[in-house]
Amino acid sequence: MARRCQLTGKKANNGFAVSHSHRRTKKLQQANLQWKRVWWPEGNRFVRLRLSTTAIKTLESKGINAMAKEAGINLNKF
Repeated sequence: MARRCQLTGKKANNGFAVSHSHRRTKKLQQANLQWKRVWWPEGNRFVRLRLSTTAIKTLESKGINAMAKEAGINLNKF
C-alpha cells in the first residue's frame, strides 16, 4: 500500500539531509500517517482509513462526508 493519505493525498517530500560540512544527501520526509477508525453516520458504521495527522484534525471540524466528497472517494469501499 502506498504511503499516502486517503483523504488529502498527502505523500512523502524529497529533501536534503545537510551535514555540518554542508554535504547534502537525499532523504525522504514521510507524511505522518496513522490508521484511524472513523464513524460514518450515513453508512451507520466505522470506516478504517489511513490518514495524515493534519487530515485527522481537519476531519474533526469538517466531517467525514465533506472530506470524502472533496477527495472524490466512495466510503462504501472501505
